[in-house]
Amino acid sequence: MASSSTPFDDRDGVIWLDGKLVPWRQANIHVLTHALHYASCVFEGERVYGGKIFKLREHTERLIKSGRILGFEIPWSAEQIDKACYEVVQAQKIVDGYVRPVAWRGPEQMGVSAQETKIHMAVAVWEWPSYFSPEARLKGLRMMMSPWARPAPNTAPVHAKASGLYMICTIAKHAAEAAGYDDAFMLDYRGQIAEGTGCNVFLVIKGELHTPTPDCFLDGITRQVVMELARKRGLKVVERAIWPEEFEQADEVFITGTAAEVTPVSEIGKYKFKPGKVTKMLMDDFDVLVGRAPAKASAA
Repeated sequence: MASSSTPFDDRDGVIWLDGKLVPWRQANIHVLTHALHYASCVFEGERVYGGKIFKLREHTERLIKSGRILGFEIPWSAEQIDKACYEVVQAQKIVDGYVRPVAWRGPEQMGVSAQETKIHMAVAVWEWPSYFSPEARLKGLRMMMSPWARPAPNTAPVHAKASGLYMICTIAKHAAEAAGYDDAFMLDYRGQIAEGTGCNVFLVIKGELHTPTPDCFLDGITRQVVMELARKRGLKVVERAIWPEEFEQADEVFITGTAAEVTPVSEIGKYKFKPGKVTKMLMDDFDVLVGRAPAKASAA
């Protein structure tokens, strides 16, 4: 098993590349690949729980849709992509881990125009623990407000999970970590609450869940799952435009995502919160849904 410090280009195992399994270290692309220069690349992040990929078809369909938004058709069907994901999971003998399908324009043409490029695809799988430590998940994350904003829908393909959109996420998260925070939080181009660097956000206000309308960022699959879990619990879920000063009204705040799962937040900029009963309940419900025992510690 590779450790967390092992470079991702120097590991044992196999990767599914353009229709076949190849040795991990040989799954390479050329330096003049279009996607490297012009971000013509889409991807997904999926979790394996007990050998089963959570919400695989939903992720696969979003991958195909993301490619179409960027102007290309992935030359494999949803069924073939699903099969490829499981082929790698089984070949790697992964029980609990992370799946990364990725599709991109190749090196056949270099320049802004890339009509003649071939569309390539790969699927890699590796063991990966929780994005945040168990202690951080229960105590709550400290997040710094980022100066970077999510772009307007007419300035970027905001509804695609496209690699280029994550450039500012990396910059923002690095700045947050350098300042001693766990992550960064972004507003949108209007100054409204948007999301973290790779997660959606929920505010618990008077027992109701409030979450920003995803009109300029991804409507996360985990976000949708948590909203369904909340409604099953009889909680009212409100999707609306939310301004940052409304954090003052929130009793609890938590984030959701494939990597983050359901994680409470203790701080966003000048706003402070305590992980509470609603967050802990939804954390437990999510853990049960994916077949994992809920965390034993209770929320503060």
